Amino acid sequence: MQTPPALPSPDDPDAALAAVVALRLMADRLEAAAVASALQQGWSWAQIAQALGVSKQAAHKRLAGQVGRPPSP
Repeated sequence: MQTPPALPSPDDPDAALAAVVALRLMADRLEAAAVASALQQGWSWAQIAQALGVSKQAAHKRLAGQVGRPPSP
């Protein structure tokens, strides 16, 4: 496994803030993909919310528009 690159110093705000933006985008993509996978595997919004450490309502409000639940068989 590769060693991740070192984070920029907060003393370099341009690089540090660019890294924050990149990390947020990556985290959002990973979260959406993981939620979509969880829904496909039959997880409930309550289970997803618990895994994310938020309320069911908060998880559904923030993520339901980003991922769609596949039709039930």
